[in-house]
This record gives sequence, C-alpha cells and structure tokens, in this order.
Amino acid sequence: MHTALIRPASAPHRSRADDVYAQLKQDVAEFKLVPGDRFTENELSERLGVSRTPVRQALFRLQQEGYVEVLFRSGWRVLPFDFDQFEQLYDLRMVLETTAAQRLCADGDRVDRVLLDELAAFWLVPAAGRSTDMVEVSQRDEAFHCSLVAAAGNAEMARVHRDVTDRIRIIRRLDFTKQARIDATYDEHAKILKAIRAKRGDQAVMLLRAHIETSQAEVRKITLHQVHVARQGGAAR
Repeated sequence: MHTALIRPASAPHRSRADDVYAQLKQDVAEFKLVPGDRFTENELSERLGVSRTPVRQALFRLQQEGYVEVLFRSGWRVLPFDFDQFEQLYDLRMVLETTAAQRLCADGDRVDRVLLDELAAFWLVPAAGRSTDMVEVSQRDEAFHCSLVAAAGNAEMARVHRDVTDRIRIIRRLDFTKQARIDATYDEHAKILKAIRAKRGDQAVMLLRAHIETSQAEVRKITLHQVHVARQGGAAR
C-alpha cells in the first residue's frame, strides 16, 4: 500500500530523510513494523513515495539507534527488543521524574503552573468523563510524564526525558492494550497530581515511583505474541 509522506507545516527545515525517519519510528510505535519484520529499501521507497537515498539515510540512523539491522544482500530487519536497555531507560526515567516531582512541590520560580493545570483538566475528571480510547490515553500518558518534567523548569532534564520517552514508546503503547491499565493510569495520575498540587513532595515521589515500577514490571512480561496481537488490533482500527 502506498503511503505518501506528509511533512508537518511547522517543520519546513526538515529533510526528506528526517520525514522517512519519523515515519518509520511511528510505524514501529504503532506496530506496523514489529521485531522480525524484513523489508527492502525499494519497498519502503515505493510505499513512502520517495527515492532510495532518504530511505537509506533514515535506515542508517535507525540502525545506529538499535531499531533495525542490515542483512547481507537481503534488505533490512527490525531488531528484537533489547530488554536490558529498556530496564536501564526505565531507571533513568525514574530518576528524572522523581527529581522533577520534588522540584514541583518545592514551588520554585521556574515551575510552570499552566502545564500542571492543563494536566489536571484531562486527568482530574469524574469516571464518566474519562476517555476510553486506548490510543488517546496512551498518547496522553506520555504527555503527562513529559509535561511533569517540563513543568519543573529544567530544559536539559526535559530534553533527556523526551529522548528516553521516545526510546520506550513502543513498550508503553503495549501497556495500553488492556482496559484495566487505562483505569489504573487515570487513578494513579490523579493521585500524583493531587499530591503535587498540595506540595506533598514525599508522597508525590512515592506515588510516581510506584506508578513507574508498575509499568516497568509489565515490560518484563511482554512477549512477541503480544506485539503481533497489538498489530492486528491496530489494523482493525
């Protein structure tokens, strides 16, 4: 199926290779490409409607980041999950987010209260007002954690956290294929926000730590079968 690339209007400086790179990472996050899938540069060029040069440049970049590998005379392959790396990224995420929570409760001059209010508008709602769309909640969950770190006012912390978020995205999306996790996420996010707004730093850190540890524990249970089931679910949308 031909899928032409659409360049965001807000990013005129991006190259075709950047567009291909972003599209392929999105394909991985949405389970259109899963570990073990094989493809050629020509197949991608045809599907995305671009020449092989930007495709090759994007693939080499993804290779450096550990998403794909080149196969001798037979194209490319999506690499299996590196669970040791995921563990390390979750550990880093824990440090960044709990540090941010402490700073938010300390209420320094750099704290962005507008960001916190925007989070509250989505997460602090009655049960009847909650979203049941798994894709939306997954995206909102990611934004929740990124916004918490950004609201703490340290731009470098926020940048590193966005990079970590980008690298664990596919794992977190798998966590939102079950309705029970959506309900739990609403409950847990609400408690974290209430603690931060009340400036209860120790409680906020404890709640956030437990929340991330639950997600990290789910990562350890992931199987390739779950990934393929998620792909089927995405195709059915």
